Amino acid sequence: MSLRRARQGAFHLAAETLWRMPSRFGFARLFGPWYTLRSVVFHNIAAQPSPFTKGMRVDSSPEQFEAKLKFLSKHYTPVRLGDVLADEGGHTLPPRAILVTFDDAYASVAEIAAPLCVQYGVPAVFFVNAGFLGNHRLAPDNLVCYVANEMGMKPINRAAQDVRRERWPMLGSMDEVFSGLFPAFSPAEREMFLNVLAREARLDPGRLAAEAKLYLTKEQLATLASHNFEIGNHTHTHVHCRCLQGAELSREVGGNKAELEALTGRPVRSFSLPYGSSTDFTPALERHLRTAGYEAVFFSESVANQRRADHFHLDRVSPRAASDDTFFFEIEVMPRLRAIRNRYFCTSNLVPSGRNSAPVDELHLPGTEGSIGSFDRRLPPV
Repeated sequence: MSLRRARQGAFHLAAETLWRMPSRFGFARLFGPWYTLRSVVFHNIAAQPSPFTKGMRVDSSPEQFEAKLKFLSKHYTPVRLGDVLADEGGHTLPPRAILVTFDDAYASVAEIAAPLCVQYGVPAVFFVNAGFLGNHRLAPDNLVCYVANEMGMKPINRAAQDVRRERWPMLGSMDEVFSGLFPAFSPAEREMFLNVLAREARLDPGRLAAEAKLYLTKEQLATLASHNFEIGNHTHTHVHCRCLQGAELSREVGGNKAELEALTGRPVRSFSLPYGSSTDFTPALERHLRTAGYEAVFFSESVANQRRADHFHLDRVSPRAASDDTFFFEIEVMPRLRAIRNRYFCTSNLVPSGRNSAPVDELHLPGTEGSIGSFDRRLPPV
């Protein structure tokens, strides 16, 4: 038996054993009683992954998603963003408060997710990249995914070498594109890479986007806002924020906020970091968000939010569990253990992820790898 399989078995056994305990929530508190707000992030709700998302780990089937909503509405108290912002020191939120969020504005969130949220009485926050509304262009992640699935990694490697000129290590997977190549690009280099990739693959991204209809239309976005769903900022074109300065920062963050507010008629008061990593929360970005009047910033590092958590650092879990017991372990136990790990074994509670993570013993959780939005920020699990 491989070490990986043994670890997976241990994880499932621990999850199943704890879930069967009558006092499972009380037992979980032994790992951190200060865990107040829980938050989860979903992306695309689809019966089958398409070539644009297959391998990105952003897909949940409608059945899986509905099962998770049932679980959350039964065992937790769904709250609105306004409830979180009004909370003082973690004392006014209801017991086991849970905030449901969505990143990337796939069309499925309006067609499938939102009606199910209404059915189960679950509020939600939708973080939107306005640059892809209306399906006039493909998001970079989806273009790379499509090329990798349909043509392999060769066109991607040729485009990377063409843009960087210097020798770039051969990329063997989409993970390496999102965790290594994209963070190294400036916004101009990333745009050049996407243009070269389309040429190498002999693709028309605009035509593909129009045919695939992956993303929300402007009308669907306005409808979501009219039904009292919160709309948040996710940058204009889903870019790593660590590389944004000056005009680029204003365009990607400030411009996206203005466009979303014009489309919805509602203030945008929350921001979700693309790829979810604290590495991307630069001083320049924080200054911009505070000056612009934002009230909350969301990460995706799967760490427990402490009772007096800063609203400018609210963490979320990207759930991948297939059963109630592993879902419980994923959102109730592992975030507490990661918080303990960060507190006692890392130099900072804001731990850079991916290649910059502090070295700790790894327990790879089956089915909890996250999503394309988490490759760069993935904390090595405790």
